[in-house]
Amino acid sequence: MTTAQPQGSDDLAVAYLVSQYPALSHAFIEREVHALRERGTRVDTFTLNPCPQQQLASQAMREDARTTYVVKDKRRAALANLALLRTQPDAWLRGLSRALRTGELTPRARLWQLFYFAEAVTLHREMRRRGLRHVHVHFANAAADVARLTVALAKDLGEDWSWSFSMHGPTEFEAVQRFDLPAKVRSAGGVACISDFCRSQLMRMVDPAVWPRLDVVRMTVDPEAYPPPPEGRVRTEGEPLRVLYVGRLVPEKGGPVLLDAVTELRDAGVPLRVRMVGAGPLHETLAATIAARALEDVVELVGPLGQDDLPLEYREADVFCLPSFQEGLPVVLMEAMSTELPVVTTRIAGVTELVRDGQTGHVIPAGRADLLAQALREVAADPARRATQGAAGRAAVLQEFTPGTAAPAMQAFLARFGAARDRR
Repeated sequence: MTTAQPQGSDDLAVAYLVSQYPALSHAFIEREVHALRERGTRVDTFTLNPCPQQQLASQAMREDARTTYVVKDKRRAALANLALLRTQPDAWLRGLSRALRTGELTPRARLWQLFYFAEAVTLHREMRRRGLRHVHVHFANAAADVARLTVALAKDLGEDWSWSFSMHGPTEFEAVQRFDLPAKVRSAGGVACISDFCRSQLMRMVDPAVWPRLDVVRMTVDPEAYPPPPEGRVRTEGEPLRVLYVGRLVPEKGGPVLLDAVTELRDAGVPLRVRMVGAGPLHETLAATIAARALEDVVELVGPLGQDDLPLEYREADVFCLPSFQEGLPVVLMEAMSTELPVVTTRIAGVTELVRDGQTGHVIPAGRADLLAQALREVAADPARRATQGAAGRAAVLQEFTPGTAAPAMQAFLARFGAARDRR
């Protein structure tokens, strides 16, 4: 999908700062950057940590890595800090003092803030060289600490700079003090929340006077990269239900619950095949459970796959299952729905802003293996309903969760909160 370029979009210029860019698990940030550029916004990408070469799984990622400025570089940090200390010692000392007072009140956090300040000086020097005055961050993590210190330093130097960040959750919501989340919300010019639920969680942490700075800007999927099967999902009668899971193998994703549901269905004589795509610390636990329950012919732990390999996985499945305990608003659900897969997932966080129970899939309480098994049994029994829900799912994605729909909202957000091009 494409939309007309808004008037004045070529007046926007922004530094995008991420802890690691590009990253396999954060392809949605790449989509956002590319969509903004296509609409005339100047976006320069910065990363604290370089992406390892072995993770650059596509030509697009390799090109993004080549043009992204790495902030965490000892030589660059030394040159930038020595230059500022020599020319503006008062500003450097004020910034150092501020870093020591910022964040969680622990010795370790104070030490890390010193590193963040050194990186902030590096980022400030490069942004000034490029004529950039606004920095946007994804996630309220170390990159947000660096951005906050960078803008504070700029203001010490009499420069009218600003920063903003995209809020995802749920990790930050479980460690509010460690991430210094309320203070970051108050410091930022604006916060782009990925869901209404996410926005509501920030609203409870800050004064209502701050609420107007909290916008909702959706994450996206490229519907052309995740099309439905050209001839539909052909399936012969009696063929096992093909269930797909894509996600990290971590406790919060609910993998063991899926195995409990699969065991119940296998024992009840429901034919199914499950592919679990992803890697993580639960791999050995899941593998041991599969072996102990003799599920080797039913469940396959596929391992991690690159973005180029995922569309085929979605097209060859009958249903997508994500039984998470904790999420923000999963992009994998958007990917599955874009390929016209019905989904079975859990009623948590912002999930119901994407998935409509009974319309685009099944939404069940988290942690309920019995209800998960029931939902999958219903999906297996009704191919016509699967097709109807899958078509409704793609329509929902096209309406609100594509670069063509989200990029204008992100442009408006950036324009509102300070990303004007420096005309010097």
